[in-house]
Amino acid sequence: MRENESPLRETTGTPTGTASRPLTVADALALPVLAAGQPQVVTGVAHLDRPVRWVHITELTDPASFLKGGELVLTTGMPLPEEPAGVRRYVDELAEVGAAALVIELVRRYHRPPPALVDACRARGLPLVTLAADVNFLDVTQVVHALLLGNQADAMRRTQRIHEAFTALTLRGAGPEEVVRAAAEMSGRTVVLENLVHQALICEPSGCTVEEALTGWERRSRAVPPRERTEVGGPEGWLVAPVEYQGERRGRVVMLPVHAGSAAFGPEDVTVLERTAMALTIARLIHATPWERTAHRGALRDLAEQRHRSPAAAHARFAALGLPVAECSFVAVRVDLRTEAGDAEAESRLTEDLRAAGVPALAGVLAPGRLGVLLGLRGPAGPWRPAAERLSRAVLAVDPQAVVGVGSEVADLSDAARSFREAGRAAEAVPPGTPPPEGRSFHELSDIGLRRLLFALREDVRVQEYAERLLGPLVEHDARHGTDLLTTLRHYLDAAGNKTTAARRGGLSRETVYQRLRAVERLLECDLESGERRTELHVALAALDVLRTG
Repeated sequence: MRENESPLRETTGTPTGTASRPLTVADALALPVLAAGQPQVVTGVAHLDRPVRWVHITELTDPASFLKGGELVLTTGMPLPEEPAGVRRYVDELAEVGAAALVIELVRRYHRPPPALVDACRARGLPLVTLAADVNFLDVTQVVHALLLGNQADAMRRTQRIHEAFTALTLRGAGPEEVVRAAAEMSGRTVVLENLVHQALICEPSGCTVEEALTGWERRSRAVPPRERTEVGGPEGWLVAPVEYQGERRGRVVMLPVHAGSAAFGPEDVTVLERTAMALTIARLIHATPWERTAHRGALRDLAEQRHRSPAAAHARFAALGLPVAECSFVAVRVDLRTEAGDAEAESRLTEDLRAAGVPALAGVLAPGRLGVLLGLRGPAGPWRPAAERLSRAVLAVDPQAVVGVGSEVADLSDAARSFREAGRAAEAVPPGTPPPEGRSFHELSDIGLRRLLFALREDVRVQEYAERLLGPLVEHDARHGTDLLTTLRHYLDAAGNKTTAARRGGLSRETVYQRLRAVERLLECDLESGERRTELHVALAALDVLRTG
């Protein structure tokens, strides 16, 4: 076997590249009608993925004048010139016109390929294939052309389905996430929507992971020059389509190759990406929420609920959105709105204020009436309190009754979910009208004492049952008889069991207090001299208070 020769095994099946991609030289050589000729690839093994547009049989010395490019040229070798210069000219003309490959039969004139032909084909990168056995070229033409015509019909049907799918998405008002997801599913490739500053807003991976798709996104994206139409560009061979409306550029949508050296993008991929860009333009007009806010909301929700597949995926996603993640610490903030102030207004105010202050952060709506913010601070211990204070005051300017909870500082993005949980617990434990500690306008986990803890747990039936079991008989007695034994018990417990202090606080005589406390002991069947019992009643009374005011 010659250098660069490659034997092709005979196959009786249909080539794999006949339905989802153009027929290639390798596909054609694998057809039984050609495989019967025992084909050997002499040169151009690396170019067997060239698409075959047509089959051309020739016995002319200048066949290139009848070709348009993409033809599989079949010849017996009879017209080949004798002199090497003529052979080189013959091959040069085929290469310049873009012939897919040259197939020569070694039965009549030649029994081995002429060295001059081999050298010329190798120099021009033109695949040269020899056939050791006789092959009916008309049969080859008939089979390949039937496949090509069938492929064209299939391609038209698939293109029609693509148009119908995107039309349906547009008619039902699909958002940008659904549009990008549909594009990835149709193409089987990763699709990314980015804005004008090269931030990846939506990424739908296919055939790779999020971290593989988004790592170093801004640097890689800037290496792909802007395009006026859908084209392949950049060192990685991205397929890029602009997203614009009335001549104004809004961003661009990118389709990534499956991997380096994978099959080139086909016409259907171009159609999918062009329709994706159109659907995104319409979605932007239908949905008032900017793409950036939608992206920030989704990323924050996934982070808070730990829905990322891996820490690396979270790092890549937030870095692609413009938040610094290397050598940074992070603080999560949760905002619970308690007036009619709109989520979008508060979200917009937060975003603008943080941007004006130069604070790296992402803000977004987590749920109706609830916002989340992730602060990214340079260095292992950034000054997060001033940033949190500024953020809190911006929220309170929109909703004076809002509650701002701040989690602890974490050194890695993978721990940000814990900071979000802490911020949520701090916010949930704030009864209405309870101000933060003096000197700040936000709440932290360390602010939670007994009453705040019980307030946060007020909907737990075990807390409700506990308060009712310990104090229910006393409450019912006061209601039936018009007494005020519960207040006397409160004064007694607040005085740490000092009856004299309890009498003074209630404006009662000591004897009256003694009588009432004995009545309390009788109704609750307990001994108030027991420190443990007093603690239990104190907790129950605090639980009853938050249940009544909650």
